[in-house]
Amino acid sequence: MSSRMKIFVDAHAFDAGFQGTQTFIRELYTSLIGLHPELDIYWGAYHADRIQAAFPSVNPVNILPYKKENGGLRRFLFDIPAYLKQHRFNFAHFQYISPRQQDNCRYIVTLHDVLYKTFPGDFSWTYRAARNFLFGKSIKDAAIKTTVSTYSQQKIARYYDIAPSRIHVIPNGVNEAFAKFGYDKKAAAELIAEKFGIRNFVLYVSRVEPRKNHALLLKKHISLGLFDRGIALVFIGDDSVNVDALQGLIATLTPKQKALFFCLPQVAQDDLTAFYSACRLFVYPSKAEGFGIPPLEAAICRAPVLCSSATAMSNFDFFEPHTFNPEDEYDFEHQYLQMIDAPPTETTLNHIAETVANRYQWQRSSELFYDLLQTDNQL
Repeated sequence: MSSRMKIFVDAHAFDAGFQGTQTFIRELYTSLIGLHPELDIYWGAYHADRIQAAFPSVNPVNILPYKKENGGLRRFLFDIPAYLKQHRFNFAHFQYISPRQQDNCRYIVTLHDVLYKTFPGDFSWTYRAARNFLFGKSIKDAAIKTTVSTYSQQKIARYYDIAPSRIHVIPNGVNEAFAKFGYDKKAAAELIAEKFGIRNFVLYVSRVEPRKNHALLLKKHISLGLFDRGIALVFIGDDSVNVDALQGLIATLTPKQKALFFCLPQVAQDDLTAFYSACRLFVYPSKAEGFGIPPLEAAICRAPVLCSSATAMSNFDFFEPHTFNPEDEYDFEHQYLQMIDAPPTETTLNHIAETVANRYQWQRSSELFYDLLQTDNQL
């Protein structure tokens, strides 16, 4: 029997549209593989090609296919237990939900947030009820419990009666590739103008759902007359939930405003980097996040960032004084107009970028994660 540590990763997140858990898995394990190639890592997913694209060096035999693309219950009841029994893994890593415990395999559960508990009004009753039970049981039963921020750590501890010291924070990092256009905003702007026909724009990157607060940004972009000043507004992200308030505002746009309003479901990584670098301003008005990666990516690209100070984003002190309470429309309106008319200096943007790069590193997070594996494996 091999002495290499064997890890199973439930990578079903790659079977769906883009989401933060994809970034977490991809970046954490890319760094982990680079630092510790001795680890024997296997991946469970329906779309093997997406795993191969995310991890080009992975041996195809280490990708374990699920039987049905949308068979969530099936993968937990049949596919994953069968693979765990067959391969005798030391660890199995799950996001949010884990299957029934298997002998001789230690479960790692990363619960990114419990926003359905802290902001119940933004989620349906059925969504909250199912996740409260499944997420709670999974994190309680896990041998290694992790989350991505101290905010989430505190909320998980409170709602599920777990000692905070037993919940390990493995923070998200920022991929250095986002610095590609950092010092050449002109090249980035030319790329976006040529490829997408968009110039002079404010950017928001996030999937669409009520707590993400797209409606507030569009509402103030209209009322402040920014469309009339020729300033475009760009949303990048899939529609996870239909938001009536947002759709209502979009329906009121004039032809001139519609010509300057863009909703892009997804863009390629290089294009996203260019959008960050080329934007006049990046705004993140979310009411609730377990972490909040996009404003950090924008900052690395040296974009001016106006960021919500709610929930986990309160840790982003380097954005101050350009932060706001998303529940206070006047505060946001004042800050928004000020950032449009008097953005931070290049020196300030460089300082913020350096602070983010130093504070949020995937290499550091992967070493924290590896230390947890080593410690637990010796128990």
